[in-house]
Amino acid sequence: MNLKNQISIVTGGGQGIGREIALRLAQEGAIVVIGDINEKGSHETAAMIAKNGGPKATVIPTDITHEDQVIRLIKGTMEIDKRIDILVNNSGIMGPVKNIEDIMVKEWEETMAVNVTGMFLCCKHAIPFMKKQGKGSIVNISSITGKRHLTQRTPYAASKMAVIGLTRTLAAEVGKWKIRVNAVCPGGITGERLDRVFEGIMKFSGKSREQIIAERVEATPLKTLVDPKYVAAVVAFLCSEDAAMMTGQDINVSAGVVMY
Repeated sequence: MNLKNQISIVTGGGQGIGREIALRLAQEGAIVVIGDINEKGSHETAAMIAKNGGPKATVIPTDITHEDQVIRLIKGTMEIDKRIDILVNNSGIMGPVKNIEDIMVKEWEETMAVNVTGMFLCCKHAIPFMKKQGKGSIVNISSITGKRHLTQRTPYAASKMAVIGLTRTLAAEVGKWKIRVNAVCPGGITGERLDRVFEGIMKFSGKSREQIIAERVEATPLKTLVDPKYVAAVVAFLCSEDAAMMTGQDINVSAGVVMY
């Protein structure tokens, strides 16, 4: 894969999957712009890219739930070389772990604001520039929960299903401008975010951390949780010319726990 000098935005690039994606894109030669509310983590990611010998990364602190900040992110990226080749919409939150009758409207709205509306805003403001270029690649991070139920996680499940709908519809809408839109659906990804999910499940179910991990591992044909580097590898592929004939797809990276 060759992404040399491709101007790339990664939202939520200050930690977790987003950091791995930013590092992998830079490894492939992309010039990465990190848009994240986590400014400290974003600068750490940029320093890691520099340490690995990648092109200099740019940090633009961004809360994607605020349209003015998204506009600033897009404009700041355009100042680098007057183009946006790649947009990776990775920012997301886990939402509450509760029965639906216990979920507060505020919790529902917050989950949707980050996981869906923020993604919509990034696409809304990046796509006009991609249309003028006559090309572009957008990768939206959904989840295997975008394809199946997840009890006690209604806001999260609904938001990730919405991401797949957004992906397919945008792919059909903007394909004539040679803009490709795909989604990646991770399974149980190791890291701090999954740790927080486990904490929520432990609190709700009374199960131990060890029980929860064992159940997750047993549910996968490969009997393992997923290292985020494998998600980053699939994202990099989808952004490359090797995936030039792929759009509207939702690719699982889940150790086989979901096969559709």
